[in-house]
Amino acid sequence: MSDLHIYVCPNCNGRLEFDSEKQKLKCPFCESLYSVEEMSEAVDSKPDYEIVNEHYSDEDLEGVKVYTCDNCGGVIMAEETTAATTCPYCGNHVVLKGNIANDFKPSRVIPFKLDKKAAKKAFEEHLKGKKLLPKTFRSDATIDEIKGVYVPFWLFDGSGRAALRFKAEKHRFWSDERFEYEETETYYVYREGDLEFNEVPVDGSLNLDDALTQSIEPFDTAEAVDFHSGYLSGYLANKYDLDADKAVEIANRRILNSTSAAVFSTIVGYDHIVPYDGKMNVTNGKQEYVMFPVWILSVKYKGDIYTFAMNGQTGKFVGNLPADNSAAALHFLSAFMISTIILLALSYLFIMVL
Repeated sequence: MSDLHIYVCPNCNGRLEFDSEKQKLKCPFCESLYSVEEMSEAVDSKPDYEIVNEHYSDEDLEGVKVYTCDNCGGVIMAEETTAATTCPYCGNHVVLKGNIANDFKPSRVIPFKLDKKAAKKAFEEHLKGKKLLPKTFRSDATIDEIKGVYVPFWLFDGSGRAALRFKAEKHRFWSDERFEYEETETYYVYREGDLEFNEVPVDGSLNLDDALTQSIEPFDTAEAVDFHSGYLSGYLANKYDLDADKAVEIANRRILNSTSAAVFSTIVGYDHIVPYDGKMNVTNGKQEYVMFPVWILSVKYKGDIYTFAMNGQTGKFVGNLPADNSAAALHFLSAFMISTIILLALSYLFIMVL
């Protein structure tokens, strides 16, 4: 038997889902509400799901586990990194607790604060004002799926130290009746300093684009709570497949980039600045494994898939849209013609003045 549980309403035996508005587990049938903590004992009394891997070959099961649904008997196939999913036959929400145990159990989780309706609305707002968006995108595009996913994240503390040298220049220009002059003064600037960083996030899922998850930051970890699998009910969830040793390399690059930018921002009053020498390093502190809420939206349009993401806590929405090439060319041509007309008009006025 696998350690995979469902959350059942004690009142009507309905399957509970975590309600982002009420911040409690809610029964969709009798609308009863339960705190995540009070459902712990009820969940432990329910039957587990049975692994049925013996019916499949090793080739079929590469990276996959197979379960039977306790509700309808259907077969659930889930990747080894899946922590929560739904039965494809009856829609039953299940939490694969065995996949979030021991090293794969997060210490904290930020519960969803925004629901699927908010994600759809954010997508509609994202389309507004996009002049180069193909006219048929809204009508022809099909929303494949909107998934509420608890994404695994690593949080790292660290300090960045920089000792950098720069070549800086000041330029001065003037002229008289005969000549134009230019004077360049060269300075050598040295800066060093330390910066502390707390809870630098790194997406722990290899299936998600880091650029996408970084774009919906920040997450407010002050609202994180101690992890309980009840928060996953009604959502999808993945355990990490990027381990801490690899994730810390990404965190360190972010720390170094931020440290370099902070040092560079202290150099003011020059016209041109070029770094030419120096050293930087990172001293790592504690690390933590957590889960953050993300709405992921896939849209199919003319054979291509466009992926959008929304921070399930703050509502920040990002994603690339297709562009109408003919509209883009027309937009460029219109802008070019307007600029040309303005330049011609200015040239005519200048000639008239002379």
